Amino acid sequence: MQESFLHFLWRFQYFDRKNLCTTSGESVETIRTGTPHTHAGPDFHQAHIRIGKIDWVGHVEIHLRSSDWDAHAHQHDPAYNNVILHVVWQDDRPILRSDGTPIPTLELHNRADQRLLARYQNLLQNQEPVPCARSFGQVSPLKKLSMLDKALMRRLEQKAAVVEELWKNNHQDWEETTYQLLARNFGFKTNGDAFLRLSQSLPLKPLHKHRDNLMQVEALLFGQSGLLATESPGSDPYALSLPREYEFLSHKYRLKERALDGHEWKFMRLRPANFPTVRLAQFAQLLVQEPSLFNLFTQTESIKELSQRLQVLQSAYWQEHYVWNKPAQGKVPGLGKSAAENLIINTAIPLLVAYARQHERRGYLDRAVAWLEQLPAEHNHLTRMWEELGLKVSHAFDSQASIELYNHYCAPRQCLQCNIGVSLLKD
Repeated sequence: MQESFLHFLWRFQYFDRKNLCTTSGESVETIRTGTPHTHAGPDFHQAHIRIGKIDWVGHVEIHLRSSDWDAHAHQHDPAYNNVILHVVWQDDRPILRSDGTPIPTLELHNRADQRLLARYQNLLQNQEPVPCARSFGQVSPLKKLSMLDKALMRRLEQKAAVVEELWKNNHQDWEETTYQLLARNFGFKTNGDAFLRLSQSLPLKPLHKHRDNLMQVEALLFGQSGLLATESPGSDPYALSLPREYEFLSHKYRLKERALDGHEWKFMRLRPANFPTVRLAQFAQLLVQEPSLFNLFTQTESIKELSQRLQVLQSAYWQEHYVWNKPAQGKVPGLGKSAAENLIINTAIPLLVAYARQHERRGYLDRAVAWLEQLPAEHNHLTRMWEELGLKVSHAFDSQASIELYNHYCAPRQCLQCNIGVSLLKD
């Protein structure tokens, strides 16, 4: 039994309400269940309950056992003084408010529909990755679409919250925040953390001061990353020049004490085109090409134009090398279309949502959603799993939503927070 099941019972009033009364014998009539509240404080706000002959308007708190009230220290929290009804599975102890008055308690364990409880427990105990997999085809397309909308908005909010945290840490500087966010995503999954640390150790301002000189920008990035050539560069003028430039620039901007170590970067099990050396060279090219990364992502209205501007070709040396001093057998490709689309999904979309939230500009949120509907769907084991269950994953909106649906609702068995799970229990 989980508390979420009691939330479900109370919210939809799925219990025997005949001769309903509190544990002290007073009649109970629910006029309004209240609004579910997911933050700190009571579980349902502004409920309207008739207890005996008196109408009460206030909050409803849900617990498995009434003693959980004291275990959670609600008796010391003023936010719970306006609780008008305590709904529990089992009443094991009388509960008092902080002023000593008893809280009316409603016990549900003898009133719940046992068939409903059995269906709920079956979902929880099911070992399938998606608990409702066997019943998924029974759910109406409308219910599935509404749940995808809900999952996507949650995912966008979570990603926007990460951007906002960066923004606060950067003293509300959107340009620096965009630079760090883009840097992290240039590392993709494997080197994302290292790229973020690099961008935080190397502020954007020095890079902007030298953006008219690609070699100096590369010297700053490669030097600060700890990935300058460690072997003898031979006679190659480019490989010889970068350490000298970094030595001068790092001293000028006092960077060296914050530099990363080369061992922080991962090369193993990566395709050569994804090596951090190549990605750093592409990142440098983009920094030189774009005077404002923030404007690039917020002022470019065409997703096609944005994708094209992100598909940069790195400098000549890195068109012929994946690592230092070892010429590649063929031409090293620039940043491709699929990588650019990945950057849009993980950089542009969260940035637009965060900016929309901070400035209450709905248009940026609408553009983010519209772009997701224009981008192709991601293909991974989660999207393949959903398609095998019959869920059509047509574009990035669907793939992002389906990933969130699994990660936040299916994997942790949060079926009662899911429209699909709720519909299966109700029907």
